[in-house]
Amino acid sequence: MASDSNSELDSKQERDLHLSNLQASRLGQVLTDDVCRRLGIFAIPEGFRLSVVIPVFNEVATVLDVLQRVRSTGLPLEIILVDDGSNDGTRDKLSGLPEADDLKIIFHPSNMGKGAALRTGFAHATGTAVVVQDADLEYDPDDFRLLIQPIIEDTADVVYGTRYGHHDRPVPPLWHVMVNRFITRLANIRTGLYLSDVETCYKVIKRELIQELAPGLKENRFGIEIEITIKLARKRARFYERHIRYDRRSFEEGKKIGWRDGVRALYCMVRY
Repeated sequence: MASDSNSELDSKQERDLHLSNLQASRLGQVLTDDVCRRLGIFAIPEGFRLSVVIPVFNEVATVLDVLQRVRSTGLPLEIILVDDGSNDGTRDKLSGLPEADDLKIIFHPSNMGKGAALRTGFAHATGTAVVVQDADLEYDPDDFRLLIQPIIEDTADVVYGTRYGHHDRPVPPLWHVMVNRFITRLANIRTGLYLSDVETCYKVIKRELIQELAPGLKENRFGIEIEITIKLARKRARFYERHIRYDRRSFEEGKKIGWRDGVRALYCMVRY
């Protein structure tokens, strides 16, 4: 039964990709190349696969919804779920999922932090590029297509999805924006880059590049966002930014990053 399920999943992915490329080809005949590029209309090259690393800790209410939304993008995917010692029933839900060729599930014996979960996920990735997807519903996987475009066009090695600088989004609290801008500005001074959102979850990175860095990554919590950025900049990677959607959740809804992580981010800029 598992083999039949895997075959059906592979066939569906192939059909979705073929249909997507066919639609892109037809639209390309009607619209100009520049218009197609701005709209994210392009063919996915044969052999391309996006590795989606999903660190999970106590997200029993949302993890299966996130998995479904990632799969519904229609992109050729490798999904790597890393449960980081959940104790709220998340592990039971993940253990009950059927085997599938597009899904790897890895269980940490205890909670080690987002950074540790990402290192595990990066080490298991085999796709062309790697992106991080949080296990809540703040970020929309439908943005993957726009984010991978500069990678496919070979105009970037790293693409950051920015939550700021545009107005088609829910309005966030002022303190959230100001803290992020402060940390981002300091990171820009440290790296010589001009990013608008260094703490974004959506970082698409060529697999070979992130796997070269992964064994040396040290941060176990959210400080890994700063560590990765600084070390990618040191590699002189080509950075690109694209707007993404973001539906911020509150601490009452389970948001985990806190003021201590902001302090740690400042420490990371000095350490790395």
